[in-house]
Amino acid sequence: MSKHGRVLVAMSGGIDSTVTAMLLHEQGYEVVGITMKTWDYANSGGNKKETGCCSLDSINDARQVAVDRGFHHFIVDIREEFGNYVIDNFVDEYMAGRTPNPCVLCNTHIKWEALLKRADSLDCEFIATGHYAQIRQENDRYYVTKSVDEQKDQSYVLWGLSQACLERSRFPIGHMKKPEVRQLAYDWGYTDLAKKGESYEICFVPDNDYRGFLKRQVAGLEEKVAGGSFVTTEGKTVGTHKGYPFYTVGQRKGLGIALGEPVYVTKIIPETNTVVLGKLEDLIRNGMTVGQLNSMKYAELPENMDLLTKIRYHDKGTMANLTNKGETVEVNFLANVKGVAPGQSAVFYEGDDVVGGGIIRRNVTA
Repeated sequence: MSKHGRVLVAMSGGIDSTVTAMLLHEQGYEVVGITMKTWDYANSGGNKKETGCCSLDSINDARQVAVDRGFHHFIVDIREEFGNYVIDNFVDEYMAGRTPNPCVLCNTHIKWEALLKRADSLDCEFIATGHYAQIRQENDRYYVTKSVDEQKDQSYVLWGLSQACLERSRFPIGHMKKPEVRQLAYDWGYTDLAKKGESYEICFVPDNDYRGFLKRQVAGLEEKVAGGSFVTTEGKTVGTHKGYPFYTVGQRKGLGIALGEPVYVTKIIPETNTVVLGKLEDLIRNGMTVGQLNSMKYAELPENMDLLTKIRYHDKGTMANLTNKGETVEVNFLANVKGVAPGQSAVFYEGDDVVGGGIIRRNVTA
């Protein structure tokens, strides 16, 4: 009988999940490793060698650690589960003129559900991942709080996890900084692993060319959307673009148009295939509506409460007042922010604690 119980560890083959598994093993847990095959990039028509969590090299790296440490390891194919939901949503959101965050959707609806399902079948009490975040419990509520490592903190992408998921989840490296994690890999003799670089790509778009991915997913997309208008915030047509799905709010580079001064995408109108351009100040917003809510720290998202609000992964956050409308939350920023993009996640913090979050539906012009 293990000291702390039986835990299913999601192992991508990277340093963070590998150290997670080894830490739990040393702490006395009965570890079972699982590597989930989420995507076969070759099937999408991409021209880059498959890398990251779905590559054969990564799967072999994860399996080797399990062999070395003497615990079981399984490979599970969840490509059908993943593709039907995450990728369809990714394409649909861009076609609707919004900017999706597939990692949030995957965590909430695919990875954790897949992990819990396999944990139950393998008699595992807990699941664990290599996320840089921590879990706290207070007044019968479980919630995510920021990692000790501010540069690596991943609490933003975990806002959608349910209480049932959080109760059984463990984040063993959330109290550590990345150099400490690398040092452990060195100390345990995994020099190559310790030298592995970071991966910031979407797993099914490893070349970071989301436009190329959309073209391969939607037959005849270029022909359908080519020749739309670039329009200024004053309504003046100033050129043609390649199609509205290929642009995002806040984009400045790669527009293919010169107006004598820097311009940014301020709005996307899919109904008319229009991309609105403006100056940096035209991106300023003082509010937004957020839906598809999940309340984490409290039973319901607070009413009339000032919380730090992040509108993208690397956003430092802005204080905002929340008005709970039931299915939506009206957010009024206490200082103007730039680049509020519908489709992205809004995450609300009380200090380091994730109060909850949702998906940005619309923004409000200052």
